[in-house]
Amino acid sequence: MANPILREKLAKGEFFVVPGIQDMIAAVIANKVGFDIVYGTGYWLTASAWGLPDAGIATYTEMKNRMETLVRTSNSAVIADGDTGYGGLLNVHHTVKGYEAAGVTCIQIEDQEFPKKCGHTPFRRCIPLEDMVEKIKVAVEARESEDFLVIARSDARQSEGFDSLMRRMEAYDKAGAHVLFPEALESEEEMAKACSILGKPVMANMANGGSTPIPKASVLAEIGYAYAIYPSLTSLVAATAMEKALIDLKNDGIGEPDGIFNFKEFCGLIGFQDVWDFEKKWAK
Repeated sequence: MANPILREKLAKGEFFVVPGIQDMIAAVIANKVGFDIVYGTGYWLTASAWGLPDAGIATYTEMKNRMETLVRTSNSAVIADGDTGYGGLLNVHHTVKGYEAAGVTCIQIEDQEFPKKCGHTPFRRCIPLEDMVEKIKVAVEARESEDFLVIARSDARQSEGFDSLMRRMEAYDKAGAHVLFPEALESEEEMAKACSILGKPVMANMANGGSTPIPKASVLAEIGYAYAIYPSLTSLVAATAMEKALIDLKNDGIGEPDGIFNFKEFCGLIGFQDVWDFEKKWAK
């Protein structure tokens, strides 16, 4: 059964933040910090697992397996990026069933043509509004539990304009989506207008380096968002730290930099204590 925490948080109406998780190292660090909801990001899980861009190359089966691993590793409820549902209506139905069975709490489905592309890169094209409405209806009906929620994302801002994006969002709301995701808004004014127009909870995508401004969480709450995801934060911070460490290693031979995470602590986070306890009990 899906974790009810996202539905309960949305019902309370208190703004919250959700970090993006790109691999299981990030997952166990999020466990340590104490987040109760995390975001399984399509871009960064694809990049970390296969070294590929978020351009519809990873398959449904590959991504479902990654989400299943994240659910197993994380102590948190998982919001999962479901891309376009990986095809037509039957694919959407199959994807929702599979993601829910994998243990995720919520699936995000977008209105791009298949294969999709990252929402903050060029050359994205959207399917007709009516086709996406059908996808949302199928996704909502495919659920086994009322605690499993459906996010409807639209990428129409850059190709069709803000007004068309809002028409799409309103149609997806009527189709039964539980959360609305207007992607790649270009100013705080647009963000506030979207939140004031739309009747369902609206989520913000705080993608570092993307089209949307990234104000502090308190400002996002004032704007009217229900919550914000930070899909690229852990990945880009990790990339920065790795680059510096590798430069220092190459140039100066430094293999023990200041501030490095404690190895013994990480062994505990990743589950070695259970291995050691097993060895103590069964080793001959």
